[in-house]
Amino acid sequence: MRFKDKVCIVSGGGSGIGRAACERFAAEGGRVVVVDLNEAHGNETVKIIRDTGGESIFAKADVSNSAEVQAAIKAAVDKWRQVNVIVNDAAMMTFKPIVDLPDEDWDKVMAVNLRSVFLFCKYGVPHMPPGGAIVNISSVHAHETTKNVVPYASSKGGMEAFTRGFSEELAPRKIRINCVAPGAVDTPMLWSNPNVKSGAEKIQGAVGKPEDIAAAICFLASAEARFITGTTLVVDGGRLDIL
Repeated sequence: MRFKDKVCIVSGGGSGIGRAACERFAAEGGRVVVVDLNEAHGNETVKIIRDTGGESIFAKADVSNSAEVQAAIKAAVDKWRQVNVIVNDAAMMTFKPIVDLPDEDWDKVMAVNLRSVFLFCKYGVPHMPPGGAIVNISSVHAHETTKNVVPYASSKGGMEAFTRGFSEELAPRKIRINCVAPGAVDTPMLWSNPNVKSGAEKIQGAVGKPEDIAAAICFLASAEARFITGTTLVVDGGRLDIL
């Protein structure tokens, strides 16, 4: 029970990797705050956890909105007095060439994928005791990418740079921060990708399950990873090796 009585906030917890992480934290004793914009999906995750005897609450939030992020963190603190783990999983993609991309679409990707990390870190860290951990969900696209998803790849590259730098600021607090960079994972985001549907992006190698990524997330969030900070764990089934 690595997370017994630990308060774990997971953005994007209503589906896919986020939901799998929520379930894993709860199964290991964590008190889970499911943050999602989709109320139905978020409450479904909470129900799954509670039906198996776990503790969980839902906090609806647009993760790019400072007031809503602060409210989600406040809900956790009001309920359980502190925050021990933050997982930044919420994300979105666009699928147009840069020259055709509306300005506001670029801004939206950066807000959801990168500003959200800044907000959860800025407002969550003051409530985290020593031993806390932050895990940001990056992507292999930060390392090897394809055309028409440049905003997404850029946001994930920025996330990894943020993680490296912020790890130094967190060191005196004895709080760790790392990234997990998944490859192809069996989630709605993968199969709804127009590039995948059209065949423009070939899925080479294994396709992982959300539970595979959740296992890596929970390792990095646990005391077992106490000597790991400021880095990225690639969890891609070897995909980068064959691109």
